[in-house]
Parts: sequence; C-alpha cells; structure tokens
Amino acid sequence: MLKLYDTELSSRLLLGTARYPSPAVLSEAVKRSGTGIVTVSLRRETSGGKTGGAFFELVRELGVRILPNTAGCHSASEAVLTAKMAREVFGTKWIKLEVIGHHDSLQPDVFELVQAARILTDEGFEVFPYTTDDLIVGEKLLAAGCRVLMPWCAPIGSAAGPRNPSALTAMRAAFPDVPLIVDAGLGRPSHAATVMELGYDAVLLNTAVAMAGDPPAMAEAFAKATDAGRLAYLAGMLEARDMAVPSTPVIGKAVFS
Repeated sequence: MLKLYDTELSSRLLLGTARYPSPAVLSEAVKRSGTGIVTVSLRRETSGGKTGGAFFELVRELGVRILPNTAGCHSASEAVLTAKMAREVFGTKWIKLEVIGHHDSLQPDVFELVQAARILTDEGFEVFPYTTDDLIVGEKLLAAGCRVLMPWCAPIGSAAGPRNPSALTAMRAAFPDVPLIVDAGLGRPSHAATVMELGYDAVLLNTAVAMAGDPPAMAEAFAKATDAGRLAYLAGMLEARDMAVPSTPVIGKAVFS
C-alpha cells in the first residue's frame, strides 16, 4: 500500500485530468488506470471563460481522491492564494504545489516553492511539492513541513523520460523514508517502470496519457508498467556486470568423449 500523509492507496499511479479529448475519454482513462488520485488545476479550469464548475463536478463524479494543484503560478503569493481557493472548492487540505520559474522548461522556482510550502504547511495544508531532483531543495522542503517530495525526471510534457537517473537514485538514497513521486517528463510506460525500479513510490503523469492515440489504453499500460517496476524493485534486481556470467555452471557439467 502507498501511504501519503495519513491516506493509504492501493494504486501507485497518479493521473492528471487536463487535455483529454472528451469527458467520456477522461472518465474511461481514470477507470482503466486504477488510480486513486487525480490532479486538477484550479487556475486553468477557471480562466479564459472555461466552464470550471461543470468540469469540477465531472471530476468529483470519478470517485477518486482529488489533488488540486497550483499550475500556472509564478510566485509564492500566487500559489498560496490558489491553494486557499482550491481548499474552498474541493474541501481538501491536499495541494500539489507548483511555482514555475522558467517559461520554456517550466522548471520550478525552488526559492518561491520553499517559501510557499512553509506558509501552506503552517496553515494546515498537506503539501505535495513539484520540485527538481536537487537534494538541498528536498531537505529544505522537508524542513518546511512537507512529508512528500515530487521531483521531475524531465520538463513537464516533454515525454523525455528520466534524463538523470543518477540524481534520482541519489534522492532515493538521501530520503529513504520519504514518499517520493516522480512528477513530469514521463512519456512511455517503460519510463514509469524505470523510475519505479529505482525505488520510487509512485509516478504522476498527464500528457503521455491524455495526448495518446487511445488514452484509456495508455492509462492501463502505465498502470501495469508502474506495478511491474515496483514489483521488480521489491524482488531485487541483478546489477549490471562488465563480464559475461554463464547461466549454466561449468563445474559438474557432463563431459562426452
């Protein structure tokens, strides 16, 4: 079981709700993924004249836990205000905290992120911070009161997969008792399996499923890959070797003359 704050979940896949071709496709993708958590952007769905209320009602009807996020925020003050609005709309203390610092890469502004995390945890929020794979930033977020870390493996929506497995491995080793969720940059089910094999607790993705030719089928594929990677990690995988090692031992082998 995956435990995030005081909530236990059977699925280790978290799914975003943006950019699906229709509400029916979104609903089927969530169902086939088996996820227990979906993320929702308050700012994106209520901006530009969108029918945010209807969308939020649809998300509530999915029957899974909602993790509102602060996507689109570029400062701590913006993120804090958005988080408070999300708490009112969805009635939850959970918030996925995003504070973007770079328009092209959508890399987090880690300085504003830590500041916002400290304010929100002091006000009773349970914060899921979208961050980089930097260990110092991770330490500061934990000191600010976060009990979960969500490092990226590549820029949001890039589908590039884990660009720096060594950094992700180091983060897992540095925070062995902290739930770690890879968030952003996963493009293929094999990417999800790879980071789960590193010992990560879960993955969060959106674009790779929503923009697939068949989103429900891709959601199911990611769910199976996530489970496979977790099982492989728990089973104990062989480390890579420089030399060949025969699977059939030479000693005791029958000799024919």
